[in-house]
Amino acid sequence: MRTFPMFLTMAGREVVIAGGGEQAAQKARLIGKSDARLRLVNPDLDPELQGMVASGRAVHDPSAPTADTFRNTALVFIATGCPGRDAALHALAKAAGATVNVVDRPDLCDAVTPSIVDRDPVVVAIGTDGTAPVLGRQIKTRIEGLLEPNLGTLARLAGTLRQAVTARVPRARRRALWDWCFDGPVRATHAAGKERDAARMLKAAVEAGAAPDDKAAGHISLVSTGPGARDLLTLRAVQRLQQADIIFYDRLVDPDVLELARRDAERVFIGKADGASDWPQDRIWALIVAGARKGRRVVRLDSGDPGLFASADEDITAARAAGIDVEMVPGVTASSMAAASLCRAGGQR
Repeated sequence: MRTFPMFLTMAGREVVIAGGGEQAAQKARLIGKSDARLRLVNPDLDPELQGMVASGRAVHDPSAPTADTFRNTALVFIATGCPGRDAALHALAKAAGATVNVVDRPDLCDAVTPSIVDRDPVVVAIGTDGTAPVLGRQIKTRIEGLLEPNLGTLARLAGTLRQAVTARVPRARRRALWDWCFDGPVRATHAAGKERDAARMLKAAVEAGAAPDDKAAGHISLVSTGPGARDLLTLRAVQRLQQADIIFYDRLVDPDVLELARRDAERVFIGKADGASDWPQDRIWALIVAGARKGRRVVRLDSGDPGLFASADEDITAARAAGIDVEMVPGVTASSMAAASLCRAGGQR
């Protein structure tokens, strides 16, 4: 990545926008959604910006800019519409050590503004490194359709309950509770407009100390990557990777596949070599079961076809006898992949 995405804390911090026309107004609308203090630096302001000043959402600074104008700011946007003036103001801002965005001048930008999907406090930012803003807006439109308009109120409800969850729900049960909340009946009820019912459901689960469908014995998923490519994983395989607390994998697993897992998931490399294994199967399975007994969601990730797990039948039976849920998540079979490759090859003739 040439640019690194990061959310900045804006409460109480100052953002300066140098300019007084439509370009400046566009940036003011964007920053006006945050808790930043907004200062508009230009002799004259258009009616929209004047309205922001009159309403107290911004302050007007008509003085001639100097380096001090831009000192100790969170961000500086330069949007005068004049290339020469923009470049001169950029030099002043950099002399003050500011982080600067110059509109329509990516070569003068320390930071770029993404396309934003706003479900405050849930915010999704889409960036294309300034190369394809139209594509960014198309992606934004798709995400807008995926996230219900009132999702932010559910997120705020969850935020108000976090201390109660910490006090009442054991650490090992908390992720399962939030998964149940955001990917189950609570979110569905909330999305249907029954926000009070959703709140009652979530509060009842917190009071009980666990999600209604949570099982203390944990869960084991035997996930096959099929031919191994990241884009050939099944939807369920991706879901299990994103839910996993601990993932066991060997050298045959493509590193790109592991990128789909949660960043805080524990990863255990079980070190298989050709024709041998530093980790005997019984030891691997003992660790998998031990993780599940602690209430963790465990994924055993393996490449190849689903039949690779046939030798684990006895272990699966033993785990179920101990009260641990086990599921097999097959991947795309080699025969299916071969057939698809033949179809592609035939179409290229």
